[in-house]
Amino acid sequence: MGSKEVEKSKEKSPLKRSWFQELKAEFRKISWPDKNSLIKESIAVIVIAIIIGCIVAVVDTGLEEGFNALVNLVQKIG
Repeated sequence: MGSKEVEKSKEKSPLKRSWFQELKAEFRKISWPDKNSLIKESIAVIVIAIIIGCIVAVVDTGLEEGFNALVNLVQKIG
């Protein structure tokens, strides 16, 4: 391999940066929320999670009661 080929391969190699340096640079780009908006958004997430949990519980209970009623009906007939 001649010296010209070595120079070309050096020119083509990308600038190598450490993974941690790139991670640090990305963290600098993040805009962190202030305390008040963080509290408001956290409360909103908790409230929505509770509401969805209640909806799922009601649907689950309804389906369970309906299934049990259907099983009892079939047992009475059979």
